[in-house]
Amino acid sequence: MKKSGAAEKRKARRSSASVQNVGRDPSSDTPPRKQAAKQDVYQLFAEKVRDHKDLESRWAVLQETRVEYFRGKDFVSFMKNHPELKEILESDRDLETEDIANNLLQKNLLVRCDRVVKTVRPGKKKLSTWPAHLEIFPERVFSENDAFFAWTFVKRRPLWQTLLSFFWPILTLAICLFPVYPHRCKLLILYSCAGLLLLILSLLLLRAAIFGAAWIVLGKRIWFFPNILAEEATLRELFRFLPKKDEEERPKWTARLFYAIVAVLVILLLRHHAPDEAARARYQKRMSNIIDDVLEWSPSLALSGMMEKQPVVNATEDNNKFSNESKVNSETVTPPDETENPDETDQHQTNNTI
Repeated sequence: MKKSGAAEKRKARRSSASVQNVGRDPSSDTPPRKQAAKQDVYQLFAEKVRDHKDLESRWAVLQETRVEYFRGKDFVSFMKNHPELKEILESDRDLETEDIANNLLQKNLLVRCDRVVKTVRPGKKKLSTWPAHLEIFPERVFSENDAFFAWTFVKRRPLWQTLLSFFWPILTLAICLFPVYPHRCKLLILYSCAGLLLLILSLLLLRAAIFGAAWIVLGKRIWFFPNILAEEATLRELFRFLPKKDEEERPKWTARLFYAIVAVLVILLLRHHAPDEAARARYQKRMSNIIDDVLEWSPSLALSGMMEKQPVVNATEDNNKFSNESKVNSETVTPPDETENPDETDQHQTNNTI
């Protein structure tokens, strides 16, 4: 009885194993270590392709998340120009570009996206080449025709970003300790920040002036540093100098003439209401007093309470005050009345003696 029961258990185990082998994928017969190695091969291939400079990519918003994406036709041309990257795939090095992209989609290293705005906006000739907002495409199949693909894995942080993350707290602490710096350090920081702010404002004003002049005279939209005010851009895209290609329609001459007249009127109005020398001197004096209060602050004086007790002495104000007081005193002293009759004064004195 015991032998028959053990034989039945063995048959049941064999039958269950055969059922599992029937439902198993033949490609999954490889050991799990080899599967992990194959997965790592595609991961390494995706990282190499993403870090390569020849694959043009942009950043966009996908479901409230910033992602880096590229176009399907750019990926095909990139693989044609760099076939040596297929050597990373080892056994899959002979696959076509579409098959490699489909494997990346199946392994969730890529996700196919589509543009959110699918209609041409008023005033434009065609859709944007690189849309700023994307949505997930339902089909997970590679395509070259107006298809976008976003990377799903987190890119490895370079060394300079890691060092910068440690530098930010130190910079914050240094900013908080600005009042206790020596006077020369305060002056250096003040003039450096003022110069940087002046450079930024001058750059924005210059690019706006160039755009306005080119738009009115030539009817073209030329924005140098086109991404300088972009909310979502990489550091390389932020300082891009050359303008983008103008894809919008040329403005009408009536609109250009109208804005030219408005620009001339604004310039004349600003010139008419410009402050005079006295107003500029008052404003400069006020700002210099504020800056002097910040630069001359000392922790020792603040702790001892001497900063509040010491009055701010200004030589020009003391001179003006002294001159005003002298004028008031000279006006209050009245000279004797020279028109008074001397006979009347003598008679008045005799009457008093009587």
